[in-house]
Amino acid sequence: MPDADTNARRERPWLLPSNRKVRHLQAVTLRNLALSHETNRPRRGTIDDDALPATKKSPAKILALRHANNTMIHSKSSDDLRPIHESTSPLSNSPAKQRTPPRPSFAKLRRRSTLEWAASTSQQRQRRLHDVSAQRMADLFYSIHIPNQQDPIYVSEVAEKAMNPNFRNIHFDSNNPQLLRLDELTLKFWAKSEAMSQYCLLIDMTLSMRSLQFIGKSLSSFHHPFPPNCIVFHLTDGFYTAFTDARVEEPLNPFHDGPAKLTTSRTLPTSSFDALLRLSKLDDSVQDALALRIQLASELEQTLQDNKTSLDEKTQLAETTDFLKTIDFATATVKKQLKALEQKRDQKRNSLQNRRDLIARDSALRKEILTQILNGKDAVSDLSTRQTSVKASITQQRRRIAHDLSKIYPIAPVPNQSLAFTIRGMHLPNSEALDTATPESLAAALGHVSHTIQLLSLYLGAVLPYPCRPRSSTSTILDPISILNTTATASKAPSDELAARTFPLFAKGAVRFRFEYGVFLLNKDVEILLSTHFGVRVLDIRQTLPNLLYVFYCATAGDGELPARKAGGVRGLMRMKAHGRASAEEER
Repeated sequence: MPDADTNARRERPWLLPSNRKVRHLQAVTLRNLALSHETNRPRRGTIDDDALPATKKSPAKILALRHANNTMIHSKSSDDLRPIHESTSPLSNSPAKQRTPPRPSFAKLRRRSTLEWAASTSQQRQRRLHDVSAQRMADLFYSIHIPNQQDPIYVSEVAEKAMNPNFRNIHFDSNNPQLLRLDELTLKFWAKSEAMSQYCLLIDMTLSMRSLQFIGKSLSSFHHPFPPNCIVFHLTDGFYTAFTDARVEEPLNPFHDGPAKLTTSRTLPTSSFDALLRLSKLDDSVQDALALRIQLASELEQTLQDNKTSLDEKTQLAETTDFLKTIDFATATVKKQLKALEQKRDQKRNSLQNRRDLIARDSALRKEILTQILNGKDAVSDLSTRQTSVKASITQQRRRIAHDLSKIYPIAPVPNQSLAFTIRGMHLPNSEALDTATPESLAAALGHVSHTIQLLSLYLGAVLPYPCRPRSSTSTILDPISILNTTATASKAPSDELAARTFPLFAKGAVRFRFEYGVFLLNKDVEILLSTHFGVRVLDIRQTLPNLLYVFYCATAGDGELPARKAGGVRGLMRMKAHGRASAEEER
């Protein structure tokens, strides 16, 4: 620490007090902001119970002194207020206890401590801290003035909510160099706290740069406490302030410490007269240039003032010309917009007229159709009656055809067997027991079933997903919708793919799994006839003949007697026969 103090005392400024000018000022800061001037009255004594003479004789004070040799702990008087009972037995032989005056008989509480915020909540402490900061912090800015000049040469930014505000560096680029060579200035600080509605003048200081006191190259090496509202000046060679109670050991002028001690009689060389004369002439030239610049500026200002009317007229003429050009451009733009709007209007008119024509034609067509509807109400009723009778006739004819098919392909139960039937006397077992019948009878029975299903789908108007090709004992069935693995035949002709999708309904000479799959597709056709056309749910599709018999039951069900077959045979055959006779007669 002594070395550090010695180094701090050895720091010297680069600028002499006579050389400090306004241009050397780089920044200004304020330390220990105080919005109110409080008088620091020195206290003559401590504010405690020791100042009262009666406290030395009080029982509570003596009890406190008795426990003074105990270990010092945190005050618990805010929490521990239990009474202390003192023994006053006359049998005690301790002389200290005999000299102690007796305490009152009732229990007496300990004195309450003066520890602040012992039982306060965090909200109360936060509120207190906010109040203290609102009283001590404020928004500040400063302005620098030069004597004999009304306007300030610099105004700083506003430092918000600060007690030790720091401001940006000062730039005097746009000011007169003659003003920056002065060594006197006026510094004004303006402040506004939360309790103030507008800024108020806090500090008004007029000082000379020679009176500033050097405090060091950096503030970290300065340990002297700052007084309230202390202003620190940042110059090019260090930090300065204007307070007078700091310990500053350097003189105002380092060159006036005392008479110089001559160590030799030899005269030291210095600047020559010619060099000094050149510097003086250079200074005169600079001052003349500055004066000439000011004179030229004043003459130009006077010329501008003399020709102000002409300049204003020229400016007005240019503004009028620009305004006319703007009007012409706006007029051309409005004309283009008007032309576009007119075209759009014509298009909308034509579109509106076309819509009107279409509406008129549609209205006429609607009237015509309405007239036709009114005139055709009677015909509609007749057509409805005829449609109902035709539907009934079609249903009856389908019943008759289904009854004829049931007679052509009779399905009869096998005696003494459950769910075993024959078609035209040929036994057809269920799908899980196809091996119980001979291949020949099985193929013939499946051929009859396929033929029956094809005829039913034709007469009932039901489309089967798996069409049958009945050929007696060599019948087949086609699967055109399933996803089959036909990659081996994809490169071949379409007929090969069709053959791959055709499955046999006979077991002899056929692949077993293809035969079983064909029987499965035949059973699916019977199921689709029952579920889609008649709305009947099939419990087991493997029972081929029972499901087909149920199809006959549903197709022949209805009210009334079955219609009789019309005499004369089939009209188509008769027409073909008549046509054949006519052609034969023509050939003759």
